[in-house]
Amino acid sequence: MGGLIAVNGSTGQLGGRIARLISASGAHQRLLVRDPSRVPRLPHSEAEPVDLTDASGTRRQLAGVDTFVFVSLPESKYRARQQVSVIEAAAAAGVQRVVYVSFVGAAPDCTFTFGRDHWHTEQAIVGSGMEFVILRNNFYQDVLVHFGGPDGVIAGPAAQGRVAAVARDDSAAAIAAAALDDSRTGQTYTLTGPEALTMAEVAALITEVTGKPTTYKAETFDEAYDSRAQYGAEAWEVEGWVSSYASIANGETALVTTDVEMLVGKPPRSFRDFLANQ
Repeated sequence: MGGLIAVNGSTGQLGGRIARLISASGAHQRLLVRDPSRVPRLPHSEAEPVDLTDASGTRRQLAGVDTFVFVSLPESKYRARQQVSVIEAAAAAGVQRVVYVSFVGAAPDCTFTFGRDHWHTEQAIVGSGMEFVILRNNFYQDVLVHFGGPDGVIAGPAAQGRVAAVARDDSAAAIAAAALDDSRTGQTYTLTGPEALTMAEVAALITEVTGKPTTYKAETFDEAYDSRAQYGAEAWEVEGWVSSYASIANGETALVTTDVEMLVGKPPRSFRDFLANQ
């Protein structure tokens, strides 16, 4: 894919990986960041300061961009509205194509409440007139290892549901590949690992591979809300935490695809392999 690529979130875990891969390809990219002093120094890359919640500033910094790799904004009460505004700014700036990092099963009524933000953003992209590629990530293997508390207990209402978690490295490789290949335009991909595990299996693998004793406790919804009250978070955030487990229980994260291999040319790593290489 020719032309200038813009990437946001390059100081973060996923965006940073994507930016490094695009840089390694030799493509010219513009890194959109709040603080340019934190940007990794990468060949073929320029950094531009921008607050993506500022529509006029976003429009200015996206001027001249051909492909915009849009890594979803941090979770917030207003994220859906903010992300739609980013898409409107991209269209107004003349961006030709958006590569959007979404979430598996995004829908207006999906169980995982944060996933609904992604559906609204996807709808804005499809209706914008810009070309697009949508990549729906499953939960990250990198995050699963931190689901347990200091006591080594992963507690939540996931029941016996399964999650086909994907490693951030594999997700980033697939996203970068889609950004660099215009033949992927108009497609929606679901990025998963090679297997779907129950939370009990996740806990057992963490114990076996890392040596850190970990167990899974299946909570009721009331127990889940009560156990998270100690953090003093706002209601929307607590609902997101609890509904992440509920989405697993409801089977919304169990789908296993070959989309990572299709985009990258090699299969994604298993959770066991991920843990073994930490």
